Amino acid sequence: MLRTSNDTDTTGAWQDALLQISQKIFFQRDLTAILCAMLPLPIPCQFIDLSLTLPRQHLCCDRDGLRATPGPAAGDVLPEDHSRCALPVTSPRRRFGEVVFTRCDGYHYSRDERDFLRRLAQMLALALENFAVHETLRDENDGLRHERDHHRILVDVTNSVISCLDMDALAAEVSKEIHRFFGIDYISLALCEGSGENAHLKVYLTHYTPGKPMRREQKRVGMADNILASRVLSESHPVLIDLCMPSQAVLSDPHLMEMRNAGLRSLCLLPLVFGHKPLGMIKLARHRADTDTFSEANLRLLSQICARIAIAVDNARSYDEISRLKDNLEHENIWLNEQMHNSGSFGEIIWQSAAMGALLEQVQMVADSDSTVLILGETGTGKELIARAIHDHSARSRNRMVKMNCAAVPSGLLESDLFGHEKGAFTGATTTRQGRFELAEGGTLFLDEVGDMPLELQPKLLRVLQEREIERLGGSKVIPVNARLIAATNRDLKDMVANREYRSDLYYRLNVFPITIPPLRERPEDIPLLAKFFTQKISRRMNRSIDSIPGETLRRLSQLPWPGNVRELENVIERAVILTRGATLNLQLDELQHTAMVPLASQPMAEPKPKPRQAVENDDVERQRIIQALREANGIVAGPRGAAIRLGVKRTTLLSRMQRLGISPQDW
Repeated sequence: MLRTSNDTDTTGAWQDALLQISQKIFFQRDLTAILCAMLPLPIPCQFIDLSLTLPRQHLCCDRDGLRATPGPAAGDVLPEDHSRCALPVTSPRRRFGEVVFTRCDGYHYSRDERDFLRRLAQMLALALENFAVHETLRDENDGLRHERDHHRILVDVTNSVISCLDMDALAAEVSKEIHRFFGIDYISLALCEGSGENAHLKVYLTHYTPGKPMRREQKRVGMADNILASRVLSESHPVLIDLCMPSQAVLSDPHLMEMRNAGLRSLCLLPLVFGHKPLGMIKLARHRADTDTFSEANLRLLSQICARIAIAVDNARSYDEISRLKDNLEHENIWLNEQMHNSGSFGEIIWQSAAMGALLEQVQMVADSDSTVLILGETGTGKELIARAIHDHSARSRNRMVKMNCAAVPSGLLESDLFGHEKGAFTGATTTRQGRFELAEGGTLFLDEVGDMPLELQPKLLRVLQEREIERLGGSKVIPVNARLIAATNRDLKDMVANREYRSDLYYRLNVFPITIPPLRERPEDIPLLAKFFTQKISRRMNRSIDSIPGETLRRLSQLPWPGNVRELENVIERAVILTRGATLNLQLDELQHTAMVPLASQPMAEPKPKPRQAVENDDVERQRIIQALREANGIVAGPRGAAIRLGVKRTTLLSRMQRLGISPQDW
């Protein structure tokens, strides 16, 4: 029979024991260590049982440490000399379970001993709570550390692959990074190509075999016999396969059997998707079967990496396409330039008159030089086309021709536009800006309406022509320039010089090689060709089908004076195309004659000049008269003593008649 132990005054010793036990158990980081640190006790106790509820666990220890076999359960019959005290382990926040203290000396625990054990159980509950908090913090810390590591891996892989624009380099970078971070032996980048029956996968394979050199290869695999690839691309989520298991899916797939025979044991397939469009997939495999490499956390990370790889693949494909189109464009550009240079023609200039033929001969002569050209002519005669022809037939044609209309730019901005300006040169000059001369470096600068250039700016233009150097507005640095100047105007610069409206020295610099474009009324032979050209061009632009112009219309057009020249003719044809509803150009001749004659009617009537002959001449008489005039002028056509003045006609008109009548230098 058990006896009750006598209570003795051991309060001080028990307090010291509680203090010592608390110091030991609160520094333990293991449940077994916490439980073992409670022994020995100042009261009889052979072993302690701890039963935890969450997670369910049972521990038992004695003086020697952890016991292999737990003590008797609560419902078991104890030996005759055994006694125990079961107490709840509860903290203010939660209940952990129950602790049982067992003694084997034949005595029951007294009331004071039970109070001591109750306080010890409360202390154990606080220690377990402290242990639980520590475990939670450790788990959170581990999670944050893993998340940080994953972010570092993601950033490193992204930086490595996103800059690769070549597909071979991209595949090599992907395999290197995945092998470095995950230790994966088999990396295969399979990209979709083609469509329909020609659909296939282009595979970039890298195999790291232990004890052997790394192996790379490329191959094409058809989609028709690749059921697994079709499944991954359609479902768009990772697929894990255990190659060790002889399943029907593995045995029936030749690609999987090939991998199994190569010693690979675990396989993961991840899709590459960009913008909801499947681009391909990545195959990852290892020689040993494990669950750590393809764990849930690693699969999430690999899926994020695949999203970055998909962007890199799309970028590489876009770059390949852009490079291909760029190469095609460069080849086409070279071919077109060769065609233009080989043709030696003036494709944009429509002509058949002798006057335009003589003018284009001048263009060909001056184009090979680097001299300044001054193009003169009425408004609308096509001065810019002639400037373009000079540039295109010159050695500078591979560089650009920069255009500038001096009349269209305000005088306050003309200097800045022409020579450029430095930052802070004037209000609003927030950046340094190159002028037209610098932009035309190595090419041609075309100054249209040069007669409208302000007087204060003309000396600066003269200096550029003389010294071949400029200074930007607001700057002091001298900048050499290499640009050919072609100027054009519809004003009489000689009269402007006489009236002190234009600098004479600049005029002489510009007038190195003057080219005068004849007005349209002096080359009526070109009017039918121009009318047909503009009709086709404008009707094409307006989606019209106009294929003919009445002969009477062309004859009447050739008789009109055209004060607006080619530009006026183009506008008249455009209006006629708008009014036309059939396949024949509908030109209102009465309105056309009225509008064309109004400018002439508004001009003051000049005294008619006496012509050498008023009677109608036949070709033979006219031919002899022209030859006689040429003999008297010693073969000079233009100028104050030329044959044109003697005959009372313009130089271009005389040249046209000489060509029509077949007059050559041998005739005079």
